[in-house]
Amino acid sequence: MSIPNQSEQLQALTERLRPLYGSLAGHPLYGAFETVEDLHVFMEAHVFAVWDFMSLLKTLQRGLTCVDVPWIPSRFAASRRLVNEIVTGEESDMYGTEAVSHFELYLRAMRECGASTAAIEGLLHSLHQGAGWDHALRMSGAPEAAQRFVQTTFSTIESGKLHAIAAAFTFGREDLIPDMFRGFIRDQNEHLHGRLELMRWYMERHIEVDGEEHGPMALQMVAELCDDDAIKWQEAGEAAELALRARIALWDGIAESLKRERERVLVA
Repeated sequence: MSIPNQSEQLQALTERLRPLYGSLAGHPLYGAFETVEDLHVFMEAHVFAVWDFMSLLKTLQRGLTCVDVPWIPSRFAASRRLVNEIVTGEESDMYGTEAVSHFELYLRAMRECGASTAAIEGLLHSLHQGAGWDHALRMSGAPEAAQRFVQTTFSTIESGKLHAIAAAFTFGREDLIPDMFRGFIRDQNEHLHGRLELMRWYMERHIEVDGEEHGPMALQMVAELCDDDAIKWQEAGEAAELALRARIALWDGIAESLKRERERVLVA
């Protein structure tokens, strides 16, 4: 019995995930936004996904490159280049003439449009004080849906399986942003006289780099890490599916929060 090559394994994995991508692309959340207050609810939960993305990325950087002294070259030549490129963009991209991380820009975008950063800043404060991520998350007051999402991400990180972490990173992140949601951001930005310009930039930037640059390279990273190991391909598929289901659950939770908030306003 022949073992499928890496290209065939990638194609099979992509087909396996297609229904989940369809559920995300057509999620009713995207059509539920009516006001900037609705966007606040979204951002106050979604910011935790923006944050834990960096922990996935840094885990990959630690595993695929050498960050020890004395330095020795890692054996993942193509993947180490990819992860270093992504780190440069995510941690110190250029916004105009300013070097800044996408996460910090997202926080700035939240402040500019009036969304609360209390929960995410509470998390960061606890981490700075030396708390573990799980305790910091519980104490932050983050929305329940966001907490469950982060817990799923860190369960994958703590598995220690680099191929699974790479799959969660590659298939479960920020590159699916439907036109209707981007249109809502654009319209609200005009209504608010540019107070959502940073949010627009964040969305467009991820579409640009994920689709045109990093997406195809990330697929090759998964292939390089799984190689011809059928067990690793199976575990990568499970991690990718888990990440996508977690994203759907996050969207479900945000949609439910919007519904509860509208019901509360109607009762009041």
